[in-house]
Amino acid sequence: MRNLIALASGSLFGLGLLISGMVDTTRVQGWLDFLGDWDPTLAFVLGGAIIPMAIAWRVAASRGAPLSGGSFPSKPDQRITSDLAIGSLIFGAGWGLAGLCPGPAFASLSFGGWEGLVFAGAMIAGMVLAVPAKRLRLSAV
Repeated sequence: MRNLIALASGSLFGLGLLISGMVDTTRVQGWLDFLGDWDPTLAFVLGGAIIPMAIAWRVAASRGAPLSGGSFPSKPDQRITSDLAIGSLIFGAGWGLAGLCPGPAFASLSFGGWEGLVFAGAMIAGMVLAVPAKRLRLSAV
C-alpha cells in the first residue's frame, strides 16, 4: 500500500511540475532573473506548494501516525548551520545556472536530450560525493 501511495504521490508531483512549467529551464531562469526579464509566474507554483504543505503539517501534528503505517519524521532542526548555508548556496548556484532542481531534473530525463542526462548524472554524483566530502571536511577540522 505504501508503494502505491508513493507512486501516486510521485506521479502527481511530476504532473504538477510538467503543467506548471517547472521543467522548462528558460521559465525557471526567468523566475531567478530579478534584475532582467523577470517571470513571476512560478510564484503561483511556490504558493501552490506551500499552502497544501502547511495544511498537511497541521493535519499531521494532530495525528498519532500516518494512515499508511510507520511514523512521521521528526521535525527538522530550525537552526541555520554552516552546512545549511553552504548547501543552499551551492544548490542555488546550480539552480540558477542550469534552471533545474532535482525534481524537474529527473522529469526532464524523458525529453531533455543529452544535456538533461549530463545534468542528472552530475547531480547524482554530487549527491553520492556529498557524504564523503563532509566527512573529509570534518576530519580536517
